[in-house]
Amino acid sequence: MARQVAYTFKGQAKVINFAYDKYHDMYEAAAAAEGVDLARFLAMEQQVAMTAKGKGALKSFRLNEFARMGFSDIRMLRDDDNKDPQ
Repeated sequence: MARQVAYTFKGQAKVINFAYDKYHDMYEAAAAAEGVDLARFLAMEQQVAMTAKGKGALKSFRLNEFARMGFSDIRMLRDDDNKDPQ
């Protein structure tokens, strides 16, 4: 069953296909689709993960950095989201 990721990049809504064997998570898939280099982001994320006491700091860092890059509303689409109402 195919998975899809929906996101908004610089005000334009997009939907892409997603596979865990190709991408670590939906954020990496969205960045790859837009050609955004995540090398510096991933290095900083690793440092935040090592110093943070909880997962909240890591999640907040990720959301804020992707918002700074121009992404918003990154989410997995459910199977029922993909079907057209009849």
